[in-house]
Amino acid sequence: MHSETVNKTLRRIQNGKYINRMVSHGFRGMASTILNENKFRNDIIEKQLAHQERNSVRSAYNHAEYLEERTEMMQWYADYLDKLK
Repeated sequence: MHSETVNKTLRRIQNGKYINRMVSHGFRGMASTILNENKFRNDIIEKQLAHQERNSVRSAYNHAEYLEERTEMMQWYADYLDKLK
């Protein structure tokens, strides 16, 4: 999904309640912060956020997807968000 799709949706919620309060990229930052604070491995978080490896040597050799760990992490995050309701 394109980030502007989310931004347009946020602008429409409750007549602009979130204008100047939240943007699509803020959700990514919030998730990264919460996951890091709860001791999930950085490699897993960065892969989930689709960030590119900055170390060119590591990037050339490490093609791991970490699917099992990412699935567990995202389930934990979904449960965490559900508890906030």
